[in-house]
Amino acid sequence: MQFRLERRREPSRFMLYATPVAAVLLTMIIGAIIFSAIGFDGIGAVREIFLTPLTNSYKWQDLGVKAAPLIIIGVGLSISYRANVWNIGAEGQYIMGGLAATWVALASHGAGGWWTLPAMMLAGTAGGAAYGAIPALLKTRLNVNEILTSLMLTYASVQLIYYLVRAPWKDPMGMGFPQTRRFASEALLPNIFPGTIVHAGVPIAIIVALVAWFIMSRSVFGYQMRVVGAAPHAARYGGFSENKTIWLALLVSGGLAGLAGMLEVAGPFQRMVPGFPTNYGFTAIIVAFLGRLNPLGVIFAGIVMAITFVGGEVAQTTIGLSNSATGVFQAMMLFFLLAGDILVRYRLRRVAPQTEAGI
Repeated sequence: MQFRLERRREPSRFMLYATPVAAVLLTMIIGAIIFSAIGFDGIGAVREIFLTPLTNSYKWQDLGVKAAPLIIIGVGLSISYRANVWNIGAEGQYIMGGLAATWVALASHGAGGWWTLPAMMLAGTAGGAAYGAIPALLKTRLNVNEILTSLMLTYASVQLIYYLVRAPWKDPMGMGFPQTRRFASEALLPNIFPGTIVHAGVPIAIIVALVAWFIMSRSVFGYQMRVVGAAPHAARYGGFSENKTIWLALLVSGGLAGLAGMLEVAGPFQRMVPGFPTNYGFTAIIVAFLGRLNPLGVIFAGIVMAITFVGGEVAQTTIGLSNSATGVFQAMMLFFLLAGDILVRYRLRRVAPQTEAGI
């Protein structure tokens, strides 16, 4: 007995939006079974990771801070993936945005003013976009796969952080720790609620998602991204340049990743440290797909992934679950989501086994 995948004429719209919910539920069920089988409290792990961040009001502010960079990067990736341009190096672009913003903060230390944060935002966005321009150039000029180049550049950016915080940017008053000096007050994001850690980057993330939704659904730019990704031959016939689309997709996704890096270094970190790479860029890939490559969906997907980050930290202290358990749950979520997408778009059909001629 043999089977093959056969494309459905019209995928169910209901199932397209139900699949992310099903992926989350399956992740919780299968995750509980797996962790119970290896000797942990599986049900407790699911409770702490997925439910405690929602039921404990003290954790709500953590959700906003964790969700903000995921939403901003996820929005950029959703635009890129809509155009069928596969930027996998958002983590590196996030890092370069943080480094560019750090340069502005250090260069203006003691001489800054109201203009410091806007300048850091521009520098962070430009730094991420410039790093995204490298795979765009290699793709359009030499036809080098953007998946490989964007991913490999991530590791170069990590090494650049290690060099800068250990040599030219090292804080001479930092007790030998590899880190920059703490940013001046004018280079730090203000908290929007006194007594909390919720900084101005949280509403900025929501604004970015709303603006991106409007542009993608109501502008020629958004129409170009969608058409080139869905029907490249029709796009060429309509006068849309594939190379121009590649540049736009990588510059926008890289710029938004760089903006997220700026908000993180000027918000929670308040200085550049070797631990700045937090895998937000890689996790945002899940966010983009979980949000159905829709900026509005990315908002909710970013909150879901933030729940796993915060819940993973809670589970470490309450039931002794390792930090890598969070990655396991996130990986399962992506697997179930992609598997569900296959079944929504294709049906499994049984075919008669082929026999050799003459038999």
